[in-house]
Amino acid sequence: MVEKINGITDKVLEKMRHDPFPEILGVELIELAPGYARVSLTLDEKMTNIHHITHGGVVFTVADVALGLASNSHGPSAVAVNVNINYIRPSKPGDILTATAREEHLGRRTASYRIKVEDQQGKLVATVQGLVYRNAES
Repeated sequence: MVEKINGITDKVLEKMRHDPFPEILGVELIELAPGYARVSLTLDEKMTNIHHITHGGVVFTVADVALGLASNSHGPSAVAVNVNINYIRPSKPGDILTATAREEHLGRRTASYRIKVEDQQGKLVATVQGLVYRNAES
């Protein structure tokens, strides 16, 4: 459920509504503004690894969705060219992960972002850095 959308054009919002993978997983958009996005995902048993904790790919995906939304919020298409994740603390089924992406640099062709993934208690689960390529002609 979207809590807040600020300064995003209808054209950009329409493009973002057609992203099937986050929808399949159940990722929810909480807040969106130019260069900023916050999303959440409630974890279930199907999202665990052999240790019965959340699979790292799920944590990465939540962060990547936030990165994609924040980086595409300006209008021109943006795609990730490098993403680095540091896993800090495990999460488990029943937890709610929230990923918050904040723009650090916006250039003509590239932009960089920091993403924090936290659980429902505000405990840090992962830190992420992302670099995107921006297509100025899209």
